Amino acid sequence: MSKKFDPDHIGPLAGVRVLDMSRLVAGNMMSAYLADFGADVIKVEREGSGDDLRNWREAGWDIYWKVYGRNKRSLVLDLKSDDGLNTFKSLVATAQVLIENFVPGGLEKMGLSPELLLSINPALVVVRVSGWGQTGPFSHKPGFGTLVEAMSGFAHLNGFADKPPALPPLALADMIAGVYGAAGVLTALRVAEKEARGQVIDLSLFEPIFSVIASEAAKYQLTGEATMRAGNQSTHTAPRNVYVCADQRFVALSGSMQSMAMKILDTIDRPELKYDERFSTNDARVKNRDELDRLIGNFIAARTQAENLELFEAAGVTVGPVCSVADLVGHPYIDGREAIVELEDRDLGSIRMHNIVPRLSETPGGFTRPAPLLGEHTQEILDSLKQSR
Repeated sequence: MSKKFDPDHIGPLAGVRVLDMSRLVAGNMMSAYLADFGADVIKVEREGSGDDLRNWREAGWDIYWKVYGRNKRSLVLDLKSDDGLNTFKSLVATAQVLIENFVPGGLEKMGLSPELLLSINPALVVVRVSGWGQTGPFSHKPGFGTLVEAMSGFAHLNGFADKPPALPPLALADMIAGVYGAAGVLTALRVAEKEARGQVIDLSLFEPIFSVIASEAAKYQLTGEATMRAGNQSTHTAPRNVYVCADQRFVALSGSMQSMAMKILDTIDRPELKYDERFSTNDARVKNRDELDRLIGNFIAARTQAENLELFEAAGVTVGPVCSVADLVGHPYIDGREAIVELEDRDLGSIRMHNIVPRLSETPGGFTRPAPLLGEHTQEILDSLKQSR
């Protein structure tokens, strides 16, 4: 769906100013969410190179920056100079949120400790993003998402049993942390709104991604064993897998509820298996999931993806296609939900990206401006700062 930027759009976070000193993904994901809903996000960047996300390029273009830099303004400041530092402190007095992702202690070395920032603006919300958190034995270590994805247990769970652990092909730890961070900011802003009291949010990359697999800790407590990689299967429900079709395309199928598993057995023309002790309960199906997958896989392999989807959907079975982005562009679901929007772009003419998430019925987010050029709004911001003094 084609959309135009509307600089006059007023979102529910209008009036909230965010100073984003972060680089790369987690901070940008967080501030992109806030910007989508109307916050005035000012990217405070270094002269010359700016945010390192600008250097993540695909097909020769700074696509990541164009997507996650949307709706923001760019300010170039030399924070190593007295003038730059004083200007930044003046901006802090006008802001509600500050985001940084230096190695713990970095903000203090710049002469911008949280204590100083809160003395300038007692209602300020300071978000400190780091790999391992501001405290603990790893706090001094730099922590890229890759290291966190490896150590958190995610990579150990991801992939197939006969293959090495698999890292995600995207900045998953950063993205999850960014969403958690946005939720934390909104929570802290509620406190600031009610009590005019700011605070520091200590956001590690490790804890958010660990939280999505945290049930593994309870499982280990009870069994004394760590879950091993199971590929596309599940270790707690069956059937669940990706199956190849006759046309070499794939479908994903899940029978996580007892009633759904029974429907699947009916649909593959094996109703007698519902009474087979190997498959009659979820625990039994998990123990015998390889044999169950073989039976389902043979049925699916004899039909094309379209035939399987039609058959299983008619039976009320939870099944879906495995899609690439090439499949999604122009897909009826994507178009019907307007999940992908096409926005004007100064370099490419237009660029596709995700729509605003989530959808608010009364106070929706909006697109106000494309990702800024480095320092594009420096003079504008400095002029408005002088006028406010």
